[in-house]
Amino acid sequence: MKAKFIIPLILFVVLIGFLLVGLNRDPHEVPSPLINKPAPAFNVPQLAKPTVSFSPEQMKGQVWILNVWASWCIACREEHPMLIELGKANVAPLIGLDYKDKRPDAIAMLAERGNPYLLSAFDADGRVGINYGVYGVPETYIIDKAGVIRFKQIGPITPEILEKLIYPTIAKLKSE
Repeated sequence: MKAKFIIPLILFVVLIGFLLVGLNRDPHEVPSPLINKPAPAFNVPQLAKPTVSFSPEQMKGQVWILNVWASWCIACREEHPMLIELGKANVAPLIGLDYKDKRPDAIAMLAERGNPYLLSAFDADGRVGINYGVYGVPETYIIDKAGVIRFKQIGPITPEILEKLIYPTIAKLKSE
């Protein structure tokens, strides 16, 4: 007779526990399997100089930032002032990865809004983005001196993310 009441009570308590844990999680946080793994290699043309290619291998030995963006992306346009600030801060080389875009549209956007990037690589078909596990643009990665991904930001960079996560991560990685 007691088991009739205890089993549903235990199941109810377990269910409440799962719901409480779920309420404390950020739905925008998607764990990346690439954190602490080598950044995927690629070699693609630059956006502004199609005859010159870019590869992450060129950045070995320095901490750098890879920002995946596109001219058609509304959130990328919202994020752009933060990228301008990040570029001016000159804390680490900021490399853009123009994702599934049209070259003239991307060049026009940077000309209109300002170009925060040291350079932008051009990922016309999205293959590089797929290898990096891009869910949607914008996404930002911090890559260490050994070419290992140490941080991933899904969605636009905000002032809070810049101050509390990006700048401290770069400073830590530079001191290692």
